[in-house]
Amino acid sequence: MNIDFDDLDFKNAGNWPLPAKIVAVIVIAIAVGFAGYWFDTKEQLVVLDNARAKEAELKKAFETKQAVAANLDAYKEQMEVMKKSFGALLLQLPSKTEVAELLVDISRVGLESGLEFELFKPGAEVIKEFYAEYPISIRVVGSYHQLGNFVSGIAALPRIVTLHNLKINHPKKTGKDQKKGASVLLMNATANTYRYLDQDELDAQNAKKKKKRRKR
Repeated sequence: MNIDFDDLDFKNAGNWPLPAKIVAVIVIAIAVGFAGYWFDTKEQLVVLDNARAKEAELKKAFETKQAVAANLDAYKEQMEVMKKSFGALLLQLPSKTEVAELLVDISRVGLESGLEFELFKPGAEVIKEFYAEYPISIRVVGSYHQLGNFVSGIAALPRIVTLHNLKINHPKKTGKDQKKGASVLLMNATANTYRYLDQDELDAQNAKKKKKRRKR
């Protein structure tokens, strides 16, 4: 059945033939649906896409935190091991009153190794973040094996001592050495010892840091 829309009276839509009413309802439904999509659903779809993206981020963050939580006990145990290791290393750093004893130990190791000290000069103490570095300039004379024993003896000390700037040369042989036929070597080095800072010194360090921050 053909419908001539020009003959239809829009003011009297109730008297339209049934096919015209059906077409009109379909057109209105399409128009309402399109308007609803354009003014409401379209924006909601954007919000939905954003929500899905946020959901993926939250899911990933949750999985990461869940993995951390699952291994929390292992992390705590690892932290305890690290604290004990750090504590053991800290005990190897002498206090201020023990530095003099450590200097005596270094000298003793050299003498027991059969070395002759030409120089044993403690330098100025250098303050670091939580410890102090104490350099000692050393110049010793002895054979290759005596120097090796000295280095091994330093490494075996219960306190931490490190050797730096090692230089080994052949000095002029003395008459005594020539008689013995000894191969004498001269070693120059810097022995660094370390000590931990006491609480007063740590407080002073923290006060300096705060002062610097305020100046910035």
